[in-house]
Amino acid sequence: MQYVSNTAEDRKAMLKAIGVPSFDALLEKVPSRLRNFKWQLPKGLSELELFREVVETGKANHHFHDFACYLGAGCYDHFIPTAVASLAHRGEFITSYTPYQGEASQGTLQFIYEYQTMICELTGMDFSNASMYDGASSLAEAVLLALRMDGSRKKILIPESLHPEYREVVRTYVSSIDCEFIQVPMKDLTTDLDVMRKNLGPDVAAVVLQQPNFFGVLEEARKITEMAKNAGALVISCVNPVSLGVLETPGEYGADIAVGEGQPLGNPASFGGPHFGFFTVKSDLLRKIPGRIAGMTVDKQNRRAFVLTLQAREQQIRREKATSNICTNHSLCALKGAIYMSLLGSKGLRKLALLNIDNAHRTRERLLKVKGVRALSDKHFFNEFGLVIEKDPKKLAASLRKNKILGPLALDRFYPKLKSAYLVAVTENRTDADLERLVKGVEEA
Repeated sequence: MQYVSNTAEDRKAMLKAIGVPSFDALLEKVPSRLRNFKWQLPKGLSELELFREVVETGKANHHFHDFACYLGAGCYDHFIPTAVASLAHRGEFITSYTPYQGEASQGTLQFIYEYQTMICELTGMDFSNASMYDGASSLAEAVLLALRMDGSRKKILIPESLHPEYREVVRTYVSSIDCEFIQVPMKDLTTDLDVMRKNLGPDVAAVVLQQPNFFGVLEEARKITEMAKNAGALVISCVNPVSLGVLETPGEYGADIAVGEGQPLGNPASFGGPHFGFFTVKSDLLRKIPGRIAGMTVDKQNRRAFVLTLQAREQQIRREKATSNICTNHSLCALKGAIYMSLLGSKGLRKLALLNIDNAHRTRERLLKVKGVRALSDKHFFNEFGLVIEKDPKKLAASLRKNKILGPLALDRFYPKLKSAYLVAVTENRTDADLERLVKGVEEA
């Protein structure tokens, strides 16, 4: 083992605290194959040999250049301009990844400040932090913030139409907290407002809203917000950032907190990460926001300078009294988001959102003409929609793979009652040729 500075007395005290007589006894339940084995490493390779082996191994992966992707559910295949990686991968940004000493990282602090500004403009909110791990943990932190606001309010209303993995992350975060997690059922793939109304009361800390929801369907955001406000609860809106190019922003319909996954903003899918989460609030919640914030000021010579502000909420400073235990803001991924938003601008983002809507609606109309395919819902949607495809699941999967199609997502994985139902995600990257291959794959099943 590597050197550890614990004394024999320290180790003895720790073993006693966990109820085992020795370190070996602690490992008894570990399978023997993990405790007793021999390294069987091959002989060393030259750089040329290693490079060839890595290339050959890499060929086993299938990526978006080989397959047309109709998978979505929070992680999307968007076009990313070459300039995003060219700028974000510069050594100056990579080496100053997390600015604990702000005075040495003015460039990093400046782009975080610009990122915060753009995220606020995008969401219509007042303040943004410097980003978080991902969309799911951002939502969980928002729930924790709501519970801290009023100790007498212990209930959180979360819709069944929220991303299932986000729901699980929130459950994990609040599992050791004195609170009640109430799941509001859905009706025609959107939140059942009658059930939500019955559960709203003086003991509800927050209502969670996802817009568009997991099924790509648009929720009645203003109605949900109004109902929550009347009950004195905070509104947490979890949004797709690209959709805000055309949809009403959380700030416009009155959300108190707006969070989401930033991957659609210039970050590749990359096997699911790393990505970044964004976290924004209205001004009255500024001092409750988790994570760090970059601010702009002037130095003694009246020159513009960037600093970390309100940082004392973090665990490395306040330990157990911190508002969050986030240790990094995934700033390199957030930088890609900032560059992407700068390249597109407000007009470009709107055009991108409209392309997604148009492409998704054309795809849905074409697929509904295929025998055995019907709509899961006829409600308004953004760039994802649900279909019932009455084909043998194994034959369908094999046919789609044969036609080099990734997806769509089988919904019974998360919603067992939705048999033969699929979630189809369509971005600006999908072409007419992709669509014909998708249709062919469904038909041949």
